[in-house]
Amino acid sequence: MTNARPAAVIILAAGEGTRMKSATPKVLHRIGGRSLVGHAIAAARVTGPQHLAVVVRHERDLVAAHIAEVDAEATIADQDEVKGTGRATECALDALPADLSGTVLVTYGDVPLLTGETLVELVARHDASGSAATVITAHLDNPQGYGRIVRDADGHVAGIVEQKDATDDQRAITEINSGIYAFDVEVLREALAQVGTDNAQGEKYLTDVLRIARDGGRTVDAHVIDDLWQTEGVNDRVQLAALGKELNRRNNERWMREGVTIVDPATTWIDSDVSIGRDATILPGTQLLGATSIGSGARIGPDTTLTDTEVHDGAEVKRTEAVLAVIGERATVGPFSYLRPGTVLGVKGKIGGFVETKNARIGDGAKVPHLTYCGDATIGEGANVGAGTIFANYDGVAKHHTTIGAHSFIGSDTVIVAPVDIADGAYVAAGSAITADIEPGQIAVARGRQKNVDGWVARARAGSKTEAAAVAATEAGTRHTGKSAEPASREGKA
Repeated sequence: MTNARPAAVIILAAGEGTRMKSATPKVLHRIGGRSLVGHAIAAARVTGPQHLAVVVRHERDLVAAHIAEVDAEATIADQDEVKGTGRATECALDALPADLSGTVLVTYGDVPLLTGETLVELVARHDASGSAATVITAHLDNPQGYGRIVRDADGHVAGIVEQKDATDDQRAITEINSGIYAFDVEVLREALAQVGTDNAQGEKYLTDVLRIARDGGRTVDAHVIDDLWQTEGVNDRVQLAALGKELNRRNNERWMREGVTIVDPATTWIDSDVSIGRDATILPGTQLLGATSIGSGARIGPDTTLTDTEVHDGAEVKRTEAVLAVIGERATVGPFSYLRPGTVLGVKGKIGGFVETKNARIGDGAKVPHLTYCGDATIGEGANVGAGTIFANYDGVAKHHTTIGAHSFIGSDTVIVAPVDIADGAYVAAGSAITADIEPGQIAVARGRQKNVDGWVARARAGSKTEAAAVAATEAGTRHTGKSAEPASREGKA
């Protein structure tokens, strides 16, 4: 296989995509964590092109801005009012250097399963054959609706015949045109200058370039691929879903072959930019989205969604949603936890059930085990935050930070009113409302002293079942009148 770089890759992404019935341009719809045009750009970059141009028109500014985010070095080429793939390609050439020479690839912004490896193979086939143009083709059992590849006696491509223009014999041909090409740039420029719009659609067709090259005595070749999905484009949401499902199947299969256990691929969704370490286990109902990375030996799921989240080796995350979070080595998270952006959990740390965190750094071995909101906080190594603790970080105007020192202990049902600094080795008594700093070795108690008021039930709840129970227990001389009744005095009666 050649290592030659194409002079340019041109991605045609100017179409409106009316069958999507969407306010969003077709090429900006997403599968596998990328836009359709994002998949096209990623595949094009595998070939190492000297230049990459994307042709835009419909919702031009919106599409161009997205392309700039995906690939800042891509050239934006604007298609004018003349329609057709030929004109779109011509507009791209006009936006590229005038002295461009070598091989130019032309592909599309709505063919998301086309791989960079296939484009590399196309360049290799094109260069090796010395052809003026090479087209990717495939054989379909039912080629209805596709343009057919007509070959000459030598096996070279003699032309492409559209379904509506084909004879009965030509309709019997099963080899179809993908519309993805490699061209010699000089041949492409010369031929496009001769292509007109004198057809039923009034469009300038790229397929005419192949006919002009043949008429000029040049060779047109084909690169046949077996993977038909790579030639499939998206025209409506049904096809978008079908291609998304197939892409996900391929992503799952790729990671299983790399040593990842995926218990139920049918309910596991893994985006294209996710990375997973060997011997990780992914349980059913899991979504790994964006740029999420999973370490080796980690265990994720079930029923877990991680977006742009970093999970280190040996960590365990179950029934959790996390966004822009970092989960340390051998840490545990869940069930029913919500890790918001800025959460960093240290080695062997714990975020337990029904805990929400945001902009919180939780140190190595520290624990936030139950029923807690922890926002804008730094928690030191080995600290423990009791059940029902609330970090009151917002005063209605601004957010404030709380620091809890190493090996400190926060009692259950505590409210920490930020900003507060709780030092290393400190304690907070359960049920406290903390509003001031705590020094090392101190225990803070911020709650009212318990007061028991005799006779309150008889006065305030007279005639109730509660009063009746209280009277019965008093008369029996016990605290409880059920089967497990205990004597009122542990020492018993004399």
